[in-house]
Amino acid sequence: MPTVVLMDVSLSMTRPVSLDGIEEFQRKNLAVHGLNMLFEHMASNYRLEFTALMAFSSLWELLVPFTRDYNALQEALSNLEDYDKTCLELALQGVSSVVQQEWGNGCPCQVVLVTDGSLGIGKGSLRHSLQTLKHRGDDKKFPLPYPFPTKMFILCIANAEELQMTDAMENLEELLRLSGGDGQIFTVDGPLCMKSVQAMFGMLIDRAYSPFHAVLHCGNLSSDVQVFPRPEPVVVDEEVEPIPRAVSTEVDEVGTGATDELEEEPSASQMAGKSPNFCVLLHGSLKVEGMVALVQLGPEWFGMLYSQADSKKKSNLMMSLFEPGSDPLPWLGKISHLGPVSEAAENPYGEDDSKSPFPVQPQVKRSYAQNVTVWIKASGLQTDVQKILRNARKLPDKTQTFYKELNRLRKAALAFGFWELLKGVAELLERECTMLPDSAHPDAAFQLSHAAHQLKLASSGDSQYAAFDHNIVPMHTDFSS
Repeated sequence: MPTVVLMDVSLSMTRPVSLDGIEEFQRKNLAVHGLNMLFEHMASNYRLEFTALMAFSSLWELLVPFTRDYNALQEALSNLEDYDKTCLELALQGVSSVVQQEWGNGCPCQVVLVTDGSLGIGKGSLRHSLQTLKHRGDDKKFPLPYPFPTKMFILCIANAEELQMTDAMENLEELLRLSGGDGQIFTVDGPLCMKSVQAMFGMLIDRAYSPFHAVLHCGNLSSDVQVFPRPEPVVVDEEVEPIPRAVSTEVDEVGTGATDELEEEPSASQMAGKSPNFCVLLHGSLKVEGMVALVQLGPEWFGMLYSQADSKKKSNLMMSLFEPGSDPLPWLGKISHLGPVSEAAENPYGEDDSKSPFPVQPQVKRSYAQNVTVWIKASGLQTDVQKILRNARKLPDKTQTFYKELNRLRKAALAFGFWELLKGVAELLERECTMLPDSAHPDAAFQLSHAAHQLKLASSGDSQYAAFDHNIVPMHTDFSS
């Protein structure tokens, strides 16, 4: 999950803060100190994730595009310059542009906004942006919510009491709500100083960047792994009393960008590189064979492991999570029913691999696999009506086709509650009946009148004539004599 760090470099961030009554620092210096702490933590624990650094005041600038080089990020922090007033709306638009250009709309992203809580002045300020939300045209919409999944974390280089003296906290809470609400606002606890800012960034790390350690099991083999980004709990909507499900730390297979680094000390890393590791074996096997491995994450919760290349030389062991349940992939059937081919009574693939047990056929025929009439556009409905009228003009030769198309339209109209359609088609059939040429077969007039009468009865809603499973059958006539 990539991260965008949005750093406020407006003039209000240069306000001095007295530390221990001796040395003076700017709020910007405290923010830089906290971000350096965050980057050092990510370099050790989240080194496969991408991070970008942006600065903003009345304009925004991309200082470091998405990278894994945390030294470059820290160097950019040390060279920050001071600019003018705060204009957060433009900066948020910049985040949207940068993320979509690099990752598109499907990739979840974390936005870390570091500011002193000053909203700006006049047009372009956060206060003005939120007040004009409902009076904007489509071409000037507020950038939030983003078109991609977002978690926003707002870190204020100010304490809660200072923010509550104005409406700053209320506006920041509204900003968080507009982003989707899946984030948090952090403030300094107590007076502004290095330790209190460190504590605030420590809370952010615990909330969003704490490493997830787990054990990967496969039979008698096992390996300690680290999974990042940290798997989030999943709430199943279908349950009567939804309970968040979390990935277990003791799993049969695990690893989204998994690494086999367990200790931070160099000596331990060197020892790990020389000892056999099941995670490395699994990753290499999946990469060479081009296969995936099923992984159990918890009770009736599964996923799959596979190798994905970042470049020609680098590849990661990735993990994709399925929806919780015993049969998350309908074509695969219940995962608990899978087993070795050797244990089957007969080879499900045949002696010469001429057949396959997959996809598993569902016991109940899916509705989308049936011939269902759907009218998305007016032209589709018009085509079906014209088809009925063409067959009506060729009666009695097209009697069977005429009633087949008529019943198909009748069922669709009843399913949609489209009574007016039945009345309209009945009137069209009556009109066709009056326009029959003298040379027309007499059976044509009888069939058209009969069909029109049946449609009118169905349009009345009477259960006797409007039954969905009922079909209009041709009128029995005899012109042999």
